[in-house]
Amino acid sequence: MEPTKPQDRAKLAAGRKAIEVYLKDGMRIGLGSGTTSHWFVRALGEKVREGFDVAGVPTSTATRDLAIQCGVPLLDLNDVEELDLTIDGADEIDHAGRMIKGGGACLLWEKMVARVSRRMVAVVDDAKVVDTLGKFPLPIEVIRFGWRSTGRELQTLFGRFGLGDAPMILRGGEANPVITDSGHYILDWELDRIEQPDALAPLFNEIPGVVEHGLFVGIAHEMVIGHADGSADVVRLD
Repeated sequence: MEPTKPQDRAKLAAGRKAIEVYLKDGMRIGLGSGTTSHWFVRALGEKVREGFDVAGVPTSTATRDLAIQCGVPLLDLNDVEELDLTIDGADEIDHAGRMIKGGGACLLWEKMVARVSRRMVAVVDDAKVVDTLGKFPLPIEVIRFGWRSTGRELQTLFGRFGLGDAPMILRGGEANPVITDSGHYILDWELDRIEQPDALAPLFNEIPGVVEHGLFVGIAHEMVIGHADGSADVVRLD
């Protein structure tokens, strides 16, 4: 399957570059979720069919299904103490490697897999690179019980950072809410500009009812930026 849209060509370029630069025979890796990661998984399937030895832990049921379709061997996270590498996309990434993730509602599994990896590489098209995070709505995964109460506490937290006017949006709406792979809701927050992501990120998990949040800070070690012409740049972040 080859991409037809310029942005998809950029995503595939980033995935192929990541395979070229980072992957070695015998690696055990995290397989990200979202459109860019799925182009990476397709490219990885091509390498596996050529005899490349790799196995991956998927970060969503969608990635799992695609990896099976592409012939990429899979592992269960319970059976792995450490992964060599995770390659995953981002909805936004700044020049320091801080990310917003969770547009595909997979942030919990994505963060769990990234945290047990020796390195995490973000693969993105060039439109995802920003100076300041926040234009993309920030997802917060919450338990379904008392989600409005959890949302009010989140609004109070955002108010401490000058972001208190952001509306609380239940993804999918109350009639048909999005349910994550772990059975939770997603609250999306249109914050516009997150000026202090490093200070904000650790505070979410102090709120009962919050399962995980979409600020990924201090997780990415490098990023690969793909372009529509098929080229890609590797940017070291540490």
